[in-house]
Amino acid sequence: MRTGAHQGPVSSPGLAGRVRRGASAPEANLTHVTATVPEEPEQRADPGADARGLFVSFEGGDGAGKSTQVGRLGEWVRSLGREVVLTREPGGTTLGLALRDALLHGDHVDPRAEALLYAADRAHHVASLVRPALERGAVVITDRYLDSSVAYQGGGRDLGAEEVEKLSLWATHGLLPRLTVLLDLDPESGRTRLTGDPDRLERAGSGFHRRTREAFLVRAAADPGRWLVLDASRGVEEIAADVRARVAPLLAEVAA
Repeated sequence: MRTGAHQGPVSSPGLAGRVRRGASAPEANLTHVTATVPEEPEQRADPGADARGLFVSFEGGDGAGKSTQVGRLGEWVRSLGREVVLTREPGGTTLGLALRDALLHGDHVDPRAEALLYAADRAHHVASLVRPALERGAVVITDRYLDSSVAYQGGGRDLGAEEVEKLSLWATHGLLPRLTVLLDLDPESGRTRLTGDPDRLERAGSGFHRRTREAFLVRAAADPGRWLVLDASRGVEEIAADVRARVAPLLAEVAA
């Protein structure tokens, strides 16, 4: 699962067509306790209640062009005189870089352990970087956020989207982006765009990547107010223009 530095048909083609926007053993004497992730009272964050800034995330499969669009959007927002913070998951902090190396380039990691490590990175990332930036009025643009965990671990790894989402919402105190841009691309097309040695997730089979794509599309269809789904096979500038058109009114809603 590639993210940029700071700086196979889909299994349900009908869904993709509906949401994509192309043009626009226990001891006997032990007491066993079952631990559950605490329920979050709010499933949707209200950035206006917590901060003066704007939180935007980019999601999609490997090779979809997320890092390119993160950079384009950041340049445009900065040209408007706004503070911009570009970040990524995993790897947006020093701790995140260590976790990123273990998750993407280390030995085999059990799927549940993988989900917990991503949640740990996210908890630290939000507490130490994202929330402070939003509170001072910055525009935070991240290459991947919790929707990647729901899609990759919940969908691709078959851990269950609901459980993975609960874990991430608990880790972040319910913080969701005001806008999530999904760059939708057929996994096989994305694979042809990759350069360098593939990481552990990029080496996963085609079935894994089809399930992941489907999970992204399901989430987008369920919450169209937060998501902007774009056909990532189009040109870079065309995609960037669509993103700017969606972000512009959101910038007008928050104080500079």
